[in-house]
Amino acid sequence: MTPKSAAAAARATVYGYPRQGKSRELKKAIEGYWKGRVDADALRTTAADLRRTNWQQLADAGIHEVPTGDFSYYDHVLDTTVMVGAIPERHRTAVELDALDGYFAMARGTQDVAPLEMTKWFDTNYHYLVPELGPDTVFATDSTKQVAELKEALALGLTARPVLVGPVTYLLLAKPAPGVSADFEPLTLLDRLLPVYAEVLADLRAAGAEWVQLDEPALVQDRTPAELNATTRAYRDLGALTDRPKLLVASYFDRLGDALPVLAKAPVEGLALDFTEAAAANLDALATVGGLPGKRLIAGVVDGRNVWGNDLTKSLATLGTLLGLADRVDVAASCSLLHVPLDAAAERDIEPQILRWLAFARQKTAEIVTLAKGLAQGTDTIAAELAANRADLASRAGSALTSDPAVRARAAAVTDAAARRSQPYDERTVAQRAHLGLPPLPTTTIGSFPQTAELRTARADLRARRIDRAGYEERIKAEIGEVISFQEKTGLDVLVHGEPERNDMVQYFAEQLTGYLATQHGWVQSYGTRYVRPPILAGDISRPEPMTVRWTTYAQSLTSRPVKGMLTGPVTMLAWSFVRDDQPLGDTARQVALALRDEVNDLEAAGTSVIQVDEPALRETLPLRAADREAYLAWATEAFRLTTAGVRPETQVHTHMCYAEFGDIVRAIDDLDADVISLEAARSHMQVARELAEHGYPREAGPGVYDIHSPRVPSTAEAAALLRKGLEAIPAERLWVNPDCGLKTRGWPETRASLENLVGAARTVREELAGS
Repeated sequence: MTPKSAAAAARATVYGYPRQGKSRELKKAIEGYWKGRVDADALRTTAADLRRTNWQQLADAGIHEVPTGDFSYYDHVLDTTVMVGAIPERHRTAVELDALDGYFAMARGTQDVAPLEMTKWFDTNYHYLVPELGPDTVFATDSTKQVAELKEALALGLTARPVLVGPVTYLLLAKPAPGVSADFEPLTLLDRLLPVYAEVLADLRAAGAEWVQLDEPALVQDRTPAELNATTRAYRDLGALTDRPKLLVASYFDRLGDALPVLAKAPVEGLALDFTEAAAANLDALATVGGLPGKRLIAGVVDGRNVWGNDLTKSLATLGTLLGLADRVDVAASCSLLHVPLDAAAERDIEPQILRWLAFARQKTAEIVTLAKGLAQGTDTIAAELAANRADLASRAGSALTSDPAVRARAAAVTDAAARRSQPYDERTVAQRAHLGLPPLPTTTIGSFPQTAELRTARADLRARRIDRAGYEERIKAEIGEVISFQEKTGLDVLVHGEPERNDMVQYFAEQLTGYLATQHGWVQSYGTRYVRPPILAGDISRPEPMTVRWTTYAQSLTSRPVKGMLTGPVTMLAWSFVRDDQPLGDTARQVALALRDEVNDLEAAGTSVIQVDEPALRETLPLRAADREAYLAWATEAFRLTTAGVRPETQVHTHMCYAEFGDIVRAIDDLDADVISLEAARSHMQVARELAEHGYPREAGPGVYDIHSPRVPSTAEAAALLRKGLEAIPAERLWVNPDCGLKTRGWPETRASLENLVGAARTVREELAGS
């Protein structure tokens, strides 16, 4: 096909779409099912309605080929685990008794059975359920979900393309099952898994699929020759099948590197590649390998992870270059639109001109359709759209919101000394222990306590003016009083105020900093039914006034025990926001760090002796390619130290991280120079404690002994067993006892019981140590 005819054939498509619905109907239905208020049939009806609405919106917007199979009750990787029959033995009975309840048991656990481990989906804030595999794993095909959803879309008269997690990525995301040697490599199961994928592909073809998309984002990471050879074998075997649809292999989030020639030569009919800024090298690399003659290319030129409007002229230039490199070029976002909110038009509190800078899923769909039309029919057919796009880009570039000279001057004046504590840790810890007087194995929580319906109602009442500010603050004071009283009675050593006034750990601060925009309806899935509204980092950042000092000092006035000041760190403020794309991330991080430094110093001046600056996203934002990591970690760790380095030696600085692979960043954790770090460890059975020990981490650490993302209550014996395992790696004088993460999403009954058991476990192990 010539470039001209390739352009004429250009179509618009997407890889996935937000699942939750306009008003988070899916979240409400699933949580209603868990609570017994919604039955299984009603839940399935809600899900089917949402799928139909999504597909119809996409088709009405001009999307020529809609995705199926991307919809999920909880997580698409968990759906893949069900599809290939890799059910952990401990969940098999539950799944056999009731597939839906068993599915949720794998995701959330039960009182008697632990869930699958949860971790970040590459460098996003989406979490997936980690497959557990071993040498005895037996795969079995179950394509029920994938076939049913394809048939639903085809019944609507739509052209549909099923989307599956690819076999190589599925195995590379997996971990050895409990009891299996840590040296076991799930990729060795590839030959056992491929026949299952062959059966799924045959089932989808029989159901009417012309194309099936196999997502292989793991191939944008550094891969070994053995892993690349496995990829070659996988797609050689799948490509050789006679009873299959056409295959489209998709990658996203970064450049493909050495995997590109492997996929370009594979006997598949198409590739989908990311051509946004993060993966710009794919363009030259594709030319270097000779393009994709005879194949379909889906070009991801619209950023599927951020909310800024596309530069249509620039994207059209990229698409024009690609026309000579493939048999057919179609247009898409760089990845699934799962990672952005649904519709910017729903926002009523953002200035109309600024709103025009933004593109959520529905607006990105329109951009994709516009680009496909321009590519197929010529730019004259989209002249009005191009003119409006140029005006919006110019409006943003020239806005006073994006540049504050005072903020830029302060950031430029930062010295290396400003990001270093005045004394080394060995000296600080002596001062802190004398000042705080804590027992061995001190107990604490991560920060938040349950956000009750009463608290959410109070915030809603304040927004609706059903109560005044004074009435709202009385409710907050009462909640803080109850949280402090409970912690004292339970026996916790370092307390928190519970954060009843906070809506979200990033949004709360973003709403008080200049340069941020807040949304009312910008919900994005983090995991399961947990949705967040990431703020939009639009301009230069500063802190007009203290943000947390009042409530922290109020809580401290109620107790003689230390109360932690609680802040969200600069890297997490970026990672869990939609960041500006018009300056380096490191520059933005420094601005945020300086604003937070002012808050840290004000907390200390108000008498706060323990200050926690959470950085759960430090690992999540780690570049996918090793070559890019040193530069990232340099500015990320500097930003944290810049936030915290201004306090006195006796002030104890904590940080917190959760649900990520920490082994890759242990040296960076050390470079943060925090006095204490708390980490997720319960689901991974204290793996992080061992990683810290292997690194020789010299500071205090609290690997979690209570998995807060499951509703089950860990017993005292269970928490004590985890604590003893932690002591195998970290000496008692440096070991803290705490949950994995904050308790915001938990209910009060399970929180009370779990924390009482946690304190009981610490007491038990202290007595053991004293008697040994």
